[in-house]
Amino acid sequence: MPEGDTVFRAAARLHAALAGSELVRTDFRVPRFATIDLAGERIEEVVARGKHLLIRTPAWSIHSHLKMEGEWRVLRPGERWPKPAHLARVVLETPDATAIGFELGLLEVLARADEPAALEHLGPDLLGPDWDPDEAVRRLAANPETPIAVALLDQRNLAGLGNVYANELCFLRGIRPQRAVAGVPDLPAVVSLGRRLILANRDRSARVTTGVDRRGQRLWVYGRAGEPCRRCGTRIERGELGRTELEERVTFWCPSCQR
Repeated sequence: MPEGDTVFRAAARLHAALAGSELVRTDFRVPRFATIDLAGERIEEVVARGKHLLIRTPAWSIHSHLKMEGEWRVLRPGERWPKPAHLARVVLETPDATAIGFELGLLEVLARADEPAALEHLGPDLLGPDWDPDEAVRRLAANPETPIAVALLDQRNLAGLGNVYANELCFLRGIRPQRAVAGVPDLPAVVSLGRRLILANRDRSARVTTGVDRRGQRLWVYGRAGEPCRRCGTRIERGELGRTELEERVTFWCPSCQR
């Protein structure tokens, strides 16, 4: 599931393959941007901002968001595509590599000057140079009645955490996901642990919160409804939370360890 660490790794792969190279062909398969041709532009860098990915040239920024199904793949010129062509939303070719964005939830081409406005709603980036834990705590605390799991997922508070981290973080701090922010003890410690978790996983292909990097043992509660808690043996429970019904996400918790 794409979260901030997934996007961080995708940006690093794209940067290694594309940075410093000139685009020889671009194909934007989104109607609004289909006529744009960035051939001749030189890619300066590829960076992640929370769950957003930015491919920058001096004049332009190719802005994408993976949402649930999206991914970026880097291929050698002429290499067979791993997915059907109709799933591609953008194709970027340099002399040495072809980068393809498949099933991207968002794709747009921005003037570099317009990039800050497109991302100004985001809170401090847990994996970025702008990380500010005090500001993240301030933003979380500004919504005291919001369930803590919902507040942690709100990218306006802090950018990068997704549903896996929100559930695992609540378990590790012994907090029910449904508990209102105002009732969460030591909110700075929650934020600090969230950053430590995502930092520890940013270079891993498989996300680990238990400290055990073996299949089936990597997570405490996420995706484990009905299974015994790894700490106390109580069956893990499952529910749904969100700011609205349309934004509800599945939550998991141990009713004994998270009081």
